[in-house]
Amino acid sequence: MPRRIVVLGAAGRDFHNFNVVYRDDPACEVVAFTATQIPGIAGRRYPAGLAGARYPQGIPIEREEDLESILAERHVDEVVFAYSDVTHEHVMHLASRALAGGADFTLLGPRRTMLPSPRPVVAVCAVRTGSGKSAVSRRVVRILRARGRRVAVVRHPMPYGDLLASRVQRFATHADLDRAQVTIEEREEYEPHLEMGSVVWAGVDYAEILAGAAAEADVIVWDGGNNDLPFLVPTIHLCLVDPHRPGHESRYHPGEANLRMAQVAIIVKEDTASHEAVERARAAVRALNPRARIVDARLPIRMDDPAAVSGRRVLAVEDGPTLTHGGMSLGAAALAARQLGATLVDPRSWAAGSLETVFATYPALGPVLPAMGYDLAQRGDLERTINAVPCDVVLLGTPMDLRRGLDIRHPVVRVRYEMEEAGGLSLEEVLAGL
Repeated sequence: MPRRIVVLGAAGRDFHNFNVVYRDDPACEVVAFTATQIPGIAGRRYPAGLAGARYPQGIPIEREEDLESILAERHVDEVVFAYSDVTHEHVMHLASRALAGGADFTLLGPRRTMLPSPRPVVAVCAVRTGSGKSAVSRRVVRILRARGRRVAVVRHPMPYGDLLASRVQRFATHADLDRAQVTIEEREEYEPHLEMGSVVWAGVDYAEILAGAAAEADVIVWDGGNNDLPFLVPTIHLCLVDPHRPGHESRYHPGEANLRMAQVAIIVKEDTASHEAVERARAAVRALNPRARIVDARLPIRMDDPAAVSGRRVLAVEDGPTLTHGGMSLGAAALAARQLGATLVDPRSWAAGSLETVFATYPALGPVLPAMGYDLAQRGDLERTINAVPCDVVLLGTPMDLRRGLDIRHPVVRVRYEMEEAGGLSLEEVLAGL
């Protein structure tokens, strides 16, 4: 009899692991995925069109909270953990639940899950969500383009809509995003790349995605999600370390593995972190991966109209995942507002619908609003919340322009940031030869 397997996931790594390890293995039968972190994923099915001939009914996606009953009712032999940016303790609590239910507990390694690429791959990863991977990815793209390279950006998956329609996605324009009806979370990652003329590939089936990207590029940039490991075998593996969260380098899965594997560690945000915090990050890199070369970097914050923010009542709207499972209490908008002497208006009293739940789930959030929008209803809640807050200006720290999808009735100022080296080893040197 095949081994009966449950894959614990969050609509990303779990599907990838299934596709490359279990889909065509007759010795295994995946009887369920579970879902967490992302609302609205549980209750669906991984469709037969993606699951393959061995799964004509597809595979159910259940709630992680129901793991014990799933183990018992479906006679599960093995539980595979397959999502990111959680504490080591969190992983082991899930392992304990699996073991108590009689199942083995498995973490699949890079050799089984990374796809070999016919083109060189620069993988941009991190020890935590919200470290600045996208800004570093854009810097890598600019360097490679300046050398005449054709570059494709392959983005970590965010398949929150129709999974079958999202099998292979290629985005070159804002119209492509509109046609795919992508979420705010997806736009936050894709729009900055599109604005600099890059093509972004993403979706569900990364063997097919890689084939498409490699056909039109000389070099592939893996723009990672959360603190996950790359899905592609990297030629150069970069790992960002955030000094605003010292000590997290060795506390979160799989961020610690990323740092231990990386050829280059990039200490980011040195312009806004204390010298002591930067040196703690440097010491952590040297302790966990003494072979890694270190790039010191800044993420300078710039805004469209500082005069409109200075001394005013400001609603700071920040990148959602950075604040939620990334664990940051504030983001770029709040930091910029405080530098200009603005007053941050706490949006909690005006939170609508699902955003009330977000604030209850993440009580450590600062007086900022996470730009949550995993579906149409939540986007409506976000729009109502923004418009209800009594402020002089909305300061957008999210990488996308929310005005493209929301009717914001307050004046809006955008915050932007790009990566620049702070001296010493440069990314140009790191990327030499590609």
